[in-house]
Amino acid sequence: MLTDLKPQAPDKILMLIEEYKADTRQGKIDLGVGVYKNPEGVTPVMRAVKTAEQRIWEAQTTKSYTGLAGEPEFRNAMAQMVLGDAPSDRLASLATVGGTGAIRQALELARLANPGVTVHVSDPTWPNHLSIMKFMGLPFVEYRYFDNDTRGVDFEGMKKDIAKAGKGDVVLLHGCCHNPTGANLTAEQWEEVAAILEKSGALPLIDLAYQGFGDGLDADAAATRLLASRLPEVLIAASCSKNFGIYRERTGILMALAENSAARDLAQGSLAFLNRQTYSFPPDHGARIVSTVLTDEGLRADWASELEDVRNGMLGLREQLASELRDLSGSDRFDFIARHRGMFSRLGASPEQVQKLKSDSAIYMVGDSRLNIAGLNRDTVPVLARAIIDAGI
Repeated sequence: MLTDLKPQAPDKILMLIEEYKADTRQGKIDLGVGVYKNPEGVTPVMRAVKTAEQRIWEAQTTKSYTGLAGEPEFRNAMAQMVLGDAPSDRLASLATVGGTGAIRQALELARLANPGVTVHVSDPTWPNHLSIMKFMGLPFVEYRYFDNDTRGVDFEGMKKDIAKAGKGDVVLLHGCCHNPTGANLTAEQWEEVAAILEKSGALPLIDLAYQGFGDGLDADAAATRLLASRLPEVLIAASCSKNFGIYRERTGILMALAENSAARDLAQGSLAFLNRQTYSFPPDHGARIVSTVLTDEGLRADWASELEDVRNGMLGLREQLASELRDLSGSDRFDFIARHRGMFSRLGASPEQVQKLKSDSAIYMVGDSRLNIAGLNRDTVPVLARAIIDAGI
């Protein structure tokens, strides 16, 4: 039977990783994979995470299953971090296998509620959003988002497009640090998005993968909290991979805000059902690290401090790159890099220009010109800036 399988198209980012590894040139730069790296090119284990793991190792007496929805301590701590004073009588939640697992379970929940659901997704978006929906056979339509000329948000186009989503549809939104563009909505624009969704009755699904990487923990959650306060129903898929640096522990959460406690109970039962059908009990080690950090005042403060260092480091690299490009180009056309937030920016370069960066300068980025700011350091920023100008971008 296995000989009848059809070849699957390889993931372009994973292919890029392998191509980068095989490149023997000195000074090559990897700006493709979406993983944070410090100036030494290492994805470090955060101090508070190491301490939490030590405490867990010393105190843990069993490796028995956790609950189907995950441990309440983890779910409550994450709800507080994302939503602040969350309305617990309306909130259902589910521990998931990473943020990707949260997205998948959110889409499964939406389809369970409405088999005819259509998902409205930004153009562009994280490629795996589209891949998952295609694999599930979910209908989706793209709404305008990125203006390739200004490298900012095409907000007028976005408003017109998401207004077409109706009751029973899902609108997939990036809560902060838009991937792959780095271009984000302002607070005023989020108010308008909330008003559109209030009027249409469409269900927002917020992908919150980078809380703490943009403008700070609370600032990055502001849009999510706004929608949660104004709308009767909201789905939130949050990842702990980036802000806790626990990528390989696959730790995420799906939160569902329902209209009332009765609907909350229905949602909670459906969430547990979905876990049972996919991987049954969720992994616990990463979740226990997160809850240990978030519920201990000292560990939480140390974690938040280190996260701020990470965030400010990326902002510094953005400012440096924008400045270098301003000097080399004699124009301000690259200033959008300093305005963008999170790990990514989209240069707006053509595939041919991206290929030229790779072939001429051993600089690797995704074909749509998404570059990972965290793949740089102060020494490689000037190298990238010169290569961008030489490539005619």
